[in-house]
Amino acid sequence: MNQIERRDAGLAYISDDSVFEEQKKCRQILQKLNFIDHSDFAGISEIVKELFGKSEGAFVNPPFYCDYGSHIEVGKNFFANYNCTLLDVAKIKIGDNCQMAPNVAIYTAGHPIHPVSRNSAYEYGKEVTIGDNVWLGGNTVVCPGVHIGNNVVIGAGSVVTRDIPDWSIAAGNPCKVIRKITDADKRRLFHNEDIDDEAWADITSRMSF
Repeated sequence: MNQIERRDAGLAYISDDSVFEEQKKCRQILQKLNFIDHSDFAGISEIVKELFGKSEGAFVNPPFYCDYGSHIEVGKNFFANYNCTLLDVAKIKIGDNCQMAPNVAIYTAGHPIHPVSRNSAYEYGKEVTIGDNVWLGGNTVVCPGVHIGNNVVIGAGSVVTRDIPDWSIAAGNPCKVIRKITDADKRRLFHNEDIDDEAWADITSRMSF
C-alpha cells in the first residue's frame, strides 16, 4: 500500500511527497479563503464549497484551517466561527445545523506514544463524527476517534476525549455529560433567563415542535 492508501485505511502512515501534494491543493484554497475580503459573504460561500466539495448553506468566518478539506463532510447549514481548525487526516463527518464557536478544534490526527515510534515519522488518523443540531462552545477540542451524538451542546473550553450521547449538555476537561436536554429547555436562553415573548412568538410561528 502507498502512504495515501495507508492513511485512508486508518493505518500508520508517513506524510510523503504524495501526501504533501494533496495538502498543497488544500492550502491554495485556504489562501483564497483566509485572505478574501471578509465582508464578501457570497465569495466566502463559494470558496467553502470548493474546499469541502459538497455543502448546502455552509459558511465559515475566516480564518479557517484544515489539512485536506475533501475529508470534511458537512450537512445543511454548517457554520464555523473565527479560527476554527479541522485536522482532517481521517474523515470528519458533521450533520445538519451544526455550529462551531470561535477557536473550535477537531483533531483526527495522532502520533505514537513512545518516542522511538513517534520519531519514525509515522502518524495516524481516526475518524470523528458529529450528529445533527450540535453546538460546540468556544475553544472546544475534539480528539481523534470521538463520536458526538445528535442534539448535543458542548460547553466552552471542553476537551472531548470520549463519545457523547444524544441530547446531552457536556463540558469539562475531560468532557463529561452534565445533564440531558429536555422539553423544559425549549424556551431557555441563558442560565435561568427565558426567551422573551416577542421572540418566542416568532419562533413558535416558524418552527415545528
